[in-house]
Amino acid sequence: MAASSAWYDTLYMRAFALPTCQPPKNTSDKDTSYVSEKTSDPNKHPNHQRSAQPGRAPDRAPAIDGRERHHTRYTPPKPKRPLRPAVDVDAILAHADEIAAANLVELDTEAEQTIPDLTDLPTLKRLLRTHGLRPNKSFGQHLLISRDALDAILAAAELDPAENALEVGAGTGVLTVELAQRARRVVAVEIDRAILPVLRATTARFTNVEIIPRDLLDVQPSAVFGDEPYKLVANLPYYITALTLRHFLEAANPPRRLVVMVQKEVAARMTARPGDLSLLGLSVQFYGAPRIIANVPAAAFYPPPQVDSAVVRIDLYPQPPLTGAARERFFALAHAGFAEKRKQLHNSLARNLHLPQETVARWLAAANIDPMRRAETLSLGEWLSLTRIALADDTLPDATP
Repeated sequence: MAASSAWYDTLYMRAFALPTCQPPKNTSDKDTSYVSEKTSDPNKHPNHQRSAQPGRAPDRAPAIDGRERHHTRYTPPKPKRPLRPAVDVDAILAHADEIAAANLVELDTEAEQTIPDLTDLPTLKRLLRTHGLRPNKSFGQHLLISRDALDAILAAAELDPAENALEVGAGTGVLTVELAQRARRVVAVEIDRAILPVLRATTARFTNVEIIPRDLLDVQPSAVFGDEPYKLVANLPYYITALTLRHFLEAANPPRRLVVMVQKEVAARMTARPGDLSLLGLSVQFYGAPRIIANVPAAAFYPPPQVDSAVVRIDLYPQPPLTGAARERFFALAHAGFAEKRKQLHNSLARNLHLPQETVARWLAAANIDPMRRAETLSLGEWLSLTRIALADDTLPDATP
């Protein structure tokens, strides 16, 4: 019975006793983690499951004999950086000053060479806003912002580097700076003192530009240029176009050529032929040969006017056909004839010159002009012929236009 009891105890222990951990046969100096047979699969061990995650450092090893073992990683020492030579601060600052000075010179040179494009509307508005300005309606300011129109004016002027140019109504200087690059001397006349700072700033880099802050009708070309020839190139104020033309065409030293921007309707009157001739057209054609160079839409200006414009070129004759008293008689007859241009010529001349019908009829017959015609149908040659016949008759009173 004792033997069977011992056998039973042995069998019971084998059946229910937990497996024991055995040390590995292969031993070394490194720390080793021992696991039981049931947990020999590394994927089932909780520590191995956590250490298998990417980017995670391995956990502590299982305890052996009540002690914890730690995994250690080898970290190579960082290479030592070579020592840099001592910095010469004074040399660096001196070199920096040289670079800064060179950059400033370059910027100044670029600024001198850069000319603002005043035909670009945003640039023009920014310039006016800087000076707190807007186009002055009282002076009829409509600033040109069309490069095509500007080029047409310059091409028609045909300026030579040895020539003088006169510009009236210079405004912001959009035309002035172009003239300054082509002519020997440019005189810019501007009455609006508010816009003068803009004009001076725009033309500051040009030593051949002179600004006269005055009414253009008070400017005498002979006082500005003496006897030297010059060309008048301008965007004329619309409200004084006729007065401006007469002022310079009748000047003691008139321009050799005029290239002006005027209203399209005025340009048509200046270049009209007999049948549509006006006093303005007759007066212009008395001094030179006008022709339209280009039509310019209202959108070419800021602010845009209510009418379109045109560029007109007038090439003056070396001498007008009549001078002195003869010229005064010519314009006296012309003024009388066009004073009532819808009336027959013999009636308008007799009424406005205070002459008898017989005298006027005699002049018209001598000039081979039908007395029933109207003033707008006569050519320049017929007006000149009528003037010479009237000059030979003492009955014509002295009169000035």
